[in-house]
Amino acid sequence: MSETAGYMRFFPYEQPYENQREAMDRIHNALTRGQDVLFEGACGTGKTLSSLVPALEVARENDKTVVITTDVHQQMRQFVAEARAITSEEDVRAIVFKGKGSMCHIDVGYEECQTLRDNTRAIVDAEEERDQLERRQRELLAESQDGDGSAADARSAVMDELESIEDRLEDLEEQNVCDYYRNNLTENTDDFFAWLFEDVRRPEEIYEYAESQELCGYELLKEGIEGVDLVVCNYHHLLDSTIREQFFRWLGRDPEDVIAVFDEAHNVEDAAREHATRTCSERTFESALDELEESDDPRAQDAGNVLSAFHRALVETYEDSFGFGEREAIGENWADVPIANEDRRDDLTLEFLQRYSGRGIEDDLEAAMTLGQELDEEYEEAYREGETATRTECQTLQAAGFVSAWMNEGGNDGLYPVVSVTRDAGTDEVYGRAEIYSCLPRQVTGRLFEEVYATVLMSATLQPFDVTEDVLGLESPVTMAYGLQFPEENRRTYAVETPPLFSSDRDDPAVQEAVTDAIYDAARMTSGNTLAFFPNYSEAGRYADRLEGRLGGEGTVYTDEPGVAVEDIRREFVADDGAVLCTSLWGTLAEGVSFDGEDARTVLVVGVPYPHLDDRAEAVQEAYDAAFDGTETGWRYAVEIPTVRKTRQALGRVIRSPEDVGVRALLDQRYSKRAKSDIGRYSVNSTFPYEEREELIDIEPEKLKFAMLNFFGGHDAYDGEPPAP
Repeated sequence: MSETAGYMRFFPYEQPYENQREAMDRIHNALTRGQDVLFEGACGTGKTLSSLVPALEVARENDKTVVITTDVHQQMRQFVAEARAITSEEDVRAIVFKGKGSMCHIDVGYEECQTLRDNTRAIVDAEEERDQLERRQRELLAESQDGDGSAADARSAVMDELESIEDRLEDLEEQNVCDYYRNNLTENTDDFFAWLFEDVRRPEEIYEYAESQELCGYELLKEGIEGVDLVVCNYHHLLDSTIREQFFRWLGRDPEDVIAVFDEAHNVEDAAREHATRTCSERTFESALDELEESDDPRAQDAGNVLSAFHRALVETYEDSFGFGEREAIGENWADVPIANEDRRDDLTLEFLQRYSGRGIEDDLEAAMTLGQELDEEYEEAYREGETATRTECQTLQAAGFVSAWMNEGGNDGLYPVVSVTRDAGTDEVYGRAEIYSCLPRQVTGRLFEEVYATVLMSATLQPFDVTEDVLGLESPVTMAYGLQFPEENRRTYAVETPPLFSSDRDDPAVQEAVTDAIYDAARMTSGNTLAFFPNYSEAGRYADRLEGRLGGEGTVYTDEPGVAVEDIRREFVADDGAVLCTSLWGTLAEGVSFDGEDARTVLVVGVPYPHLDDRAEAVQEAYDAAFDGTETGWRYAVEIPTVRKTRQALGRVIRSPEDVGVRALLDQRYSKRAKSDIGRYSVNSTFPYEEREELIDIEPEKLKFAMLNFFGGHDAYDGEPPAP
């Protein structure tokens, strides 16, 4: 591509970064051919613009719309900033689209909103018809007064229609309506759209502007989104098939007219799995049974027969699973109860079949579904007519739909049956839910990638590409990877050969002492703050306590804990100097958060932070083994590679600019090259991309402090005298 490449009209800055032009060329060529792209780029690659600029060019030339999506709030802000820079240089109509839940001015659910819209539209249409008839009858009155006899007869007919419309309006005005949406329909909204497209507006700005004008900003966005060049949105607008269908309809686009760009695409696997999973709570079944008991429809008995059997089976299944004291130990977080069996259906299904008696499960479910649909329509009508203040959800319909899916789909490949329990904080009551857990994300993403024109999946941690292709269901994508473009002399990356922090060894005093020594040395030799990631919050707390005792007055130790506002802790930490922040690698600080400059000079990943390997994780491994024909494939695809990706994300929290100086250290023998022969399959060194493996320096724990002293000393990083080793 020449210097005058067409896509450069969308590039808002003077010159691209090194490798950024090459990335844009390759992405442009791939999108022109309608190919998918897997794009890994470290910090400094300029991934957003590298993807967005060629995508906008291909969209402009081929009448497409670009949809860029993320699940990280900070990245949403970054997208807005980049889109604003682009629109300042080129005429691009861009919208940032957020879900109704965060945009509604009266805080109602989706079903209520739909009814309110229908009611409001009906009233406004009737008022417009009345106004037209009133104008017509005045015209006819004038004509009849001028002696036109036919006008008098016509006016009489119009008056009859007017009377009918007035009666209809009287009925309609008793219904629930939305005043904000009514203003959308009756007021001139040209000023809103002029304001909207003057800049790239954040959802918060749209909400505030619409609120000040008493308009519904969400509905105006839906109206204004058609035909735009660029949309910034959340994952669920594309990963949820129902929302996606509506979303594309609002865009006025068929799927093949959309270029989809996924940021932080290493998260797509889990997000797709979450969107494909179905759940139904014990409380939904209880509400459904109450609903049926109040109905005098003859189908209610059959419906109650099947739903009560499933409800009793659900309760019995989790109650039978409790050992001594386990029920009392249930907390407010959902905890899984193992129910799957290798050689037969799950325990809940077996319990349900044993408890059920009737004319047939399918027949009773059919009765429940049809009755539920009719009840749902009645609730809709009652809300529309203003007989109820809120739109009631039909619990029978929800429960019957779930049981039907459980029985007909629950045993399918890639689906895993789960029962979970929790404790209600208000009532102290333990209750359960059933869940059809989806193990194979490609059942969601594969269809999406087939439907749209092309996709770009970008992240700092997408390799190995063949695994990403398999897991997400991509067919022969174009792949590219760019490492850190910043000066190598400004960073060091160490594999510190502390004892392997296997879960069985974590309570070993000798292991704890060796790991604490290494963390202490790293923190003391850092010319600034140290960020330390651990396998979980418990380990983070353990070593925070040990480090606090060791550091004494040399530095503050901050501990990130679940349920505590992490942004407050982060602000205190970055304002400090010589501090250490201990957190879980699976928390919110491991990705999407930058620690620039002196915010943190050293990042440590302590241990190989595998996730909790529960029955779900085992089910995913088994599903991957079956889907990809390999006994070790499941472990590699579902556990090892995602863990190393999270580790790589954590390492990327520092060294965020060419001027940054810092150390990145992996504290566990399993990361080192030379330990591979000693620990065999437990080594994770080879799971890192080649370029990152080459940058890893194996080092003995006792030599870490000298290496860091020399590194930071060589950059004049210490204020005054460097610390004594």
